[in-house]
Amino acid sequence: MLPFDFDYYKPATLQEAIELYLSLHQQGKQPKFFLGGTELITLGRIDLLYTEAAIDLKNIPEAHVIHVTDNQLILGSALTLTKIEEANIYPLLTKTVREVADHTARGKITLGGNICAQIFYREAVLPFLLADSQVILAGPEGIRNVPINDIFHEELKLNPGEVLVQLVTDMQAIEAPYISIKRRQQWETGYPLITIAGLAINNRIRIAISGLCPFPFRSLEVEGLLNNRQISMEERIGKAIEILPQPILDDVEGSADYRLFVLKHLMFDVMNVLGSG
Repeated sequence: MLPFDFDYYKPATLQEAIELYLSLHQQGKQPKFFLGGTELITLGRIDLLYTEAAIDLKNIPEAHVIHVTDNQLILGSALTLTKIEEANIYPLLTKTVREVADHTARGKITLGGNICAQIFYREAVLPFLLADSQVILAGPEGIRNVPINDIFHEELKLNPGEVLVQLVTDMQAIEAPYISIKRRQQWETGYPLITIAGLAINNRIRIAISGLCPFPFRSLEVEGLLNNRQISMEERIGKAIEILPQPILDDVEGSADYRLFVLKHLMFDVMNVLGSG
Protein backbone atom coordinates (compact mmCIF):
# COMPACT_ATOMS: atom_id res chain seq x y z
CA MET A 1 0.00 0.00 0.00
CA LEU A 2 1.20 3.50 -0.82
CA PRO A 3 1.69 5.94 2.09
CA PHE A 4 -0.23 8.70 0.27
CA ASP A 5 -3.49 9.20 -1.58
CA PHE A 6 -3.73 10.44 -5.16
CA ASP A 7 -6.33 11.06 -7.83
CA TYR A 8 -6.24 8.73 -10.82
CA TYR A 9 -6.99 9.74 -14.40
CA LYS A 10 -6.99 7.73 -17.62
CA PRO A 11 -7.41 10.07 -20.62
CA ALA A 12 -8.33 8.64 -24.02
CA THR A 13 -6.37 11.07 -26.21
CA LEU A 14 -3.08 12.92 -26.14
CA GLN A 15 -4.84 16.27 -26.20
CA GLU A 16 -6.97 15.28 -23.22
CA ALA A 17 -3.88 14.11 -21.33
CA ILE A 18 -1.98 17.37 -21.91
CA GLU A 19 -4.97 19.54 -20.99
CA LEU A 20 -5.52 17.46 -17.87
CA TYR A 21 -1.88 17.88 -16.85
CA LEU A 22 -2.07 21.67 -17.26
CA SER A 23 -5.31 21.89 -15.28
CA LEU A 24 -3.97 19.77 -12.42
CA HIS A 25 -0.68 21.64 -12.39
CA GLN A 26 -2.53 24.94 -12.07
CA GLN A 27 -4.32 23.47 -9.07
CA GLY A 28 -0.93 22.70 -7.47
CA LYS A 29 -1.44 18.93 -7.48
CA GLN A 30 2.01 17.94 -8.83
CA PRO A 31 0.59 15.66 -11.57
CA LYS A 32 2.72 12.90 -13.09
CA PHE A 33 2.31 10.91 -16.29
CA PHE A 34 2.55 7.13 -16.06
CA LEU A 35 2.78 4.48 -18.77
CA GLY A 36 3.01 1.37 -16.62
CA GLY A 37 2.71 2.41 -13.01
CA THR A 38 5.20 -0.10 -11.59
CA GLU A 39 7.60 2.67 -10.59
CA LEU A 40 4.86 4.59 -8.77
CA ILE A 41 4.15 1.54 -6.63
CA THR A 42 7.78 0.55 -6.09
CA LEU A 43 9.25 3.98 -5.31
CA GLY A 44 6.11 5.39 -3.71
CA ARG A 45 6.28 2.73 -1.01
CA ILE A 46 9.73 3.92 0.07
CA ASP A 47 9.02 7.66 -0.21
CA LEU A 48 11.12 8.20 -3.32
CA LEU A 49 8.19 9.23 -5.52
CA TYR A 50 5.11 11.26 -4.74
CA THR A 51 2.16 12.64 -6.66
CA GLU A 52 -1.31 13.93 -5.91
CA ALA A 53 -2.55 13.11 -9.42
CA ALA A 54 -1.51 10.16 -11.62
CA ILE A 55 -2.30 10.45 -15.33
CA ASP A 56 -2.26 6.97 -16.89
CA LEU A 57 -1.41 7.06 -20.60
CA LYS A 58 -2.06 3.41 -21.40
CA ASN A 59 -5.28 4.24 -23.29
CA ILE A 60 -3.57 6.59 -25.76
CA PRO A 61 -3.74 4.88 -29.20
CA GLU A 62 -0.55 6.50 -30.53
CA ALA A 63 1.39 4.99 -27.63
CA HIS A 64 0.51 1.41 -28.68
CA VAL A 65 1.75 1.60 -32.26
CA ILE A 66 3.95 -1.04 -33.88
CA HIS A 67 4.42 0.19 -37.44
CA VAL A 68 7.03 -1.00 -39.92
CA THR A 69 7.83 0.65 -43.25
CA ASP A 70 10.63 -0.02 -45.72
CA ASN A 71 12.81 2.52 -43.94
CA GLN A 72 11.64 2.84 -40.34
CA LEU A 73 10.19 1.12 -37.29
CA ILE A 74 7.82 3.10 -35.05
CA LEU A 75 7.16 1.81 -31.52
CA GLY A 76 4.68 3.28 -29.06
CA SER A 77 5.86 4.11 -25.55
CA ALA A 78 2.98 2.22 -23.86
CA LEU A 79 3.98 -1.14 -25.37
CA THR A 80 4.90 -3.61 -22.65
CA LEU A 81 8.31 -5.24 -22.76
CA THR A 82 6.52 -8.57 -23.24
CA LYS A 83 4.73 -7.20 -26.31
CA ILE A 84 8.07 -6.07 -27.74
CA GLU A 85 9.54 -9.51 -27.09
CA GLU A 86 6.65 -11.18 -28.86
CA ALA A 87 6.81 -8.86 -31.87
CA ASN A 88 10.60 -9.35 -32.14
CA ILE A 89 10.97 -6.67 -34.81
CA TYR A 90 14.16 -5.08 -33.48
CA PRO A 91 16.42 -8.01 -32.45
CA LEU A 92 18.81 -5.94 -30.31
CA LEU A 93 15.87 -4.41 -28.44
CA THR A 94 14.27 -7.84 -28.02
CA LYS A 95 17.46 -9.30 -26.56
CA THR A 96 17.94 -6.34 -24.24
CA VAL A 97 14.41 -6.09 -22.81
CA ARG A 98 14.10 -9.88 -22.49
CA GLU A 99 16.50 -9.67 -19.55
CA VAL A 100 14.80 -6.79 -17.74
CA ALA A 101 13.29 -7.98 -14.44
CA ASP A 102 11.26 -11.22 -14.67
CA HIS A 103 8.55 -12.42 -17.06
CA THR A 104 5.69 -11.26 -14.84
CA ALA A 105 7.14 -7.78 -14.41
CA ARG A 106 7.86 -7.43 -18.15
CA GLY A 107 4.16 -7.88 -18.79
CA LYS A 108 3.55 -4.65 -16.87
CA ILE A 109 6.67 -2.57 -17.54
CA THR A 110 6.30 -0.41 -20.64
CA LEU A 111 8.93 0.80 -23.07
CA GLY A 112 8.40 4.44 -22.17
CA GLY A 113 8.08 3.65 -18.48
CA ASN A 114 11.49 1.98 -18.46
CA ILE A 115 13.20 4.72 -20.47
CA CYS A 116 11.74 7.53 -18.32
CA ALA A 117 12.16 5.74 -14.98
CA GLN A 118 14.18 6.99 -12.03
CA ILE A 119 16.03 3.69 -11.50
CA PHE A 120 19.69 3.52 -12.57
CA TYR A 121 19.43 0.80 -15.19
CA ARG A 122 16.79 1.69 -17.83
CA GLU A 123 18.30 -0.85 -20.24
CA ALA A 124 15.55 -0.38 -22.84
CA VAL A 125 17.08 2.94 -23.92
CA LEU A 126 20.41 1.39 -24.99
CA PRO A 127 19.32 0.11 -28.45
CA PHE A 128 17.76 3.48 -29.29
CA LEU A 129 20.88 5.42 -28.28
CA LEU A 130 22.94 3.13 -30.51
CA ALA A 131 20.54 3.46 -33.45
CA ASP A 132 20.36 7.28 -33.30
CA SER A 133 16.60 6.89 -33.02
CA GLN A 134 14.14 9.77 -33.00
CA VAL A 135 11.68 10.37 -30.14
CA ILE A 136 8.20 11.75 -30.69
CA LEU A 137 7.17 13.96 -27.77
CA ALA A 138 3.85 15.63 -26.99
CA GLY A 139 3.32 18.56 -24.66
CA PRO A 140 1.64 21.94 -24.19
CA GLU A 141 3.68 23.35 -27.08
CA GLY A 142 2.57 20.58 -29.45
CA ILE A 143 4.31 17.58 -31.03
CA ARG A 144 8.06 17.52 -31.63
CA ASN A 145 10.45 15.01 -33.18
CA VAL A 146 13.92 15.03 -31.59
CA PRO A 147 17.03 12.81 -32.01
CA ILE A 148 17.28 10.77 -28.82
CA ASN A 149 20.98 11.52 -28.47
CA ASP A 150 20.15 15.24 -28.39
CA ILE A 151 17.69 14.89 -25.54
CA PHE A 152 18.89 11.92 -23.48
CA HIS A 153 21.63 13.09 -21.14
CA GLU A 154 21.62 10.76 -18.12
CA GLU A 155 17.83 10.93 -18.48
CA LEU A 156 15.25 11.96 -21.06
CA LYS A 157 15.09 15.76 -20.72
CA LEU A 158 11.38 16.43 -21.08
CA ASN A 159 9.77 19.84 -20.79
CA PRO A 160 7.08 20.32 -18.10
CA GLY A 161 3.90 18.58 -19.18
CA GLU A 162 5.66 16.70 -21.98
CA VAL A 163 5.42 12.96 -22.55
CA LEU A 164 7.23 10.37 -24.67
CA VAL A 165 4.79 9.00 -27.27
CA GLN A 166 6.82 7.03 -29.82
CA LEU A 167 10.34 6.04 -30.86
CA VAL A 168 11.35 5.94 -34.53
CA THR A 169 14.32 3.85 -35.69
CA ASP A 170 15.86 3.47 -39.15
CA MET A 171 15.87 -0.06 -40.55
CA GLN A 172 19.61 0.19 -41.27
CA ALA A 173 20.27 0.11 -37.52
CA ILE A 174 17.66 -2.57 -36.87
CA GLU A 175 19.26 -4.89 -39.42
CA ALA A 176 22.86 -4.22 -38.31
CA PRO A 177 25.01 -6.83 -36.49
CA TYR A 178 24.45 -6.55 -32.75
CA ILE A 179 25.26 -7.91 -29.32
CA SER A 180 23.66 -7.47 -25.90
CA ILE A 181 25.14 -8.93 -22.72
CA LYS A 182 23.94 -8.65 -19.13
CA ARG A 183 26.12 -9.65 -16.20
CA ARG A 184 24.83 -10.14 -12.67
CA GLN A 185 26.97 -10.73 -9.64
CA GLN A 186 25.59 -14.15 -8.72
CA TRP A 187 22.08 -15.00 -9.88
CA GLU A 188 20.17 -15.32 -13.12
CA THR A 189 17.54 -12.86 -11.88
CA GLY A 190 17.70 -9.66 -9.88
CA TYR A 191 19.37 -6.34 -10.50
CA PRO A 192 22.14 -6.34 -13.11
CA LEU A 193 25.75 -5.46 -12.52
CA ILE A 194 26.51 -4.32 -16.07
CA THR A 195 24.53 -4.42 -19.31
CA ILE A 196 26.35 -3.61 -22.54
CA ALA A 197 24.81 -3.36 -26.01
CA GLY A 198 26.63 -2.95 -29.30
CA LEU A 199 25.91 -2.31 -32.97
CA ALA A 200 28.24 -2.39 -35.97
CA ILE A 201 27.30 0.22 -38.58
CA ASN A 202 29.46 1.31 -41.50
CA ASN A 203 32.35 -0.78 -40.16
CA ARG A 204 32.32 1.06 -36.82
CA ILE A 205 31.38 -0.32 -33.43
CA ARG A 206 28.88 1.55 -31.25
CA ILE A 207 28.38 0.67 -27.58
CA ALA A 208 25.99 1.76 -24.85
CA ILE A 209 26.21 0.78 -21.19
CA SER A 210 23.87 0.46 -18.21
CA GLY A 211 24.71 -0.32 -14.59
CA LEU A 212 28.17 1.22 -14.56
CA CYS A 213 27.04 4.73 -13.62
CA PRO A 214 23.79 5.97 -12.03
CA PHE A 215 22.50 6.38 -15.59
CA PRO A 216 22.70 4.56 -18.94
CA PHE A 217 24.90 6.18 -21.56
CA ARG A 218 26.51 6.08 -24.98
CA SER A 219 29.82 7.93 -25.33
CA LEU A 220 31.13 9.01 -28.74
CA GLU A 221 34.56 9.59 -27.17
CA VAL A 222 34.67 5.99 -25.92
CA GLU A 223 33.57 4.74 -29.34
CA GLY A 224 36.27 6.82 -31.02
CA LEU A 225 38.93 5.06 -29.00
CA LEU A 226 37.44 1.60 -29.55
CA ASN A 227 37.43 2.18 -33.30
CA ASN A 228 41.04 3.42 -33.44
CA ARG A 229 42.56 0.60 -35.48
CA GLN A 230 46.03 2.07 -35.23
CA ILE A 231 46.52 0.58 -31.77
CA SER A 232 45.86 -2.85 -30.25
CA MET A 233 42.48 -3.89 -28.92
CA GLU A 234 43.87 -4.00 -25.39
CA GLU A 235 45.19 -0.44 -25.70
CA ARG A 236 41.89 0.80 -27.09
CA ILE A 237 39.91 -0.70 -24.23
CA GLY A 238 42.39 0.54 -21.64
CA LYS A 239 42.16 4.11 -22.95
CA ALA A 240 38.35 3.88 -23.19
CA ILE A 241 38.13 2.81 -19.55
CA GLU A 242 40.09 5.93 -18.56
CA ILE A 243 37.53 8.34 -20.03
CA LEU A 244 34.28 6.74 -18.87
CA PRO A 245 31.62 9.03 -17.36
CA GLN A 246 31.62 9.45 -13.59
CA PRO A 247 30.67 8.47 -10.96
CA ILE A 248 31.08 4.70 -11.14
CA LEU A 249 28.51 2.89 -9.00
CA ASP A 250 29.86 1.32 -5.81
CA ASP A 251 27.11 -0.52 -3.92
CA VAL A 252 25.88 -3.87 -2.68
CA GLU A 253 25.55 -5.16 -6.24
CA GLY A 254 29.27 -4.63 -6.87
CA SER A 255 32.17 -2.33 -6.09
CA ALA A 256 33.38 0.28 -8.57
CA ASP A 257 36.57 -1.71 -9.20
CA TYR A 258 34.63 -4.91 -9.83
CA ARG A 259 32.26 -3.16 -12.21
CA LEU A 260 35.21 -1.82 -14.22
CA PHE A 261 36.79 -5.28 -14.26
CA VAL A 262 33.57 -6.80 -15.64
CA LEU A 263 33.13 -3.99 -18.16
CA LYS A 264 36.66 -4.43 -19.50
CA HIS A 265 35.99 -8.08 -20.30
CA LEU A 266 32.59 -7.25 -21.80
CA MET A 267 34.23 -4.74 -24.13
CA PHE A 268 36.54 -7.48 -25.40
CA ASP A 269 33.47 -9.67 -26.02
CA VAL A 270 31.69 -6.91 -27.94
CA MET A 271 34.67 -6.13 -30.14
CA ASN A 272 35.37 -9.78 -30.87
CA VAL A 273 31.77 -10.43 -31.89
CA LEU A 274 31.26 -7.25 -33.93
CA GLY A 275 34.76 -7.14 -35.42
CA SER A 276 37.52 -4.95 -34.05
CA GLY A 277 39.25 -4.28 -37.38
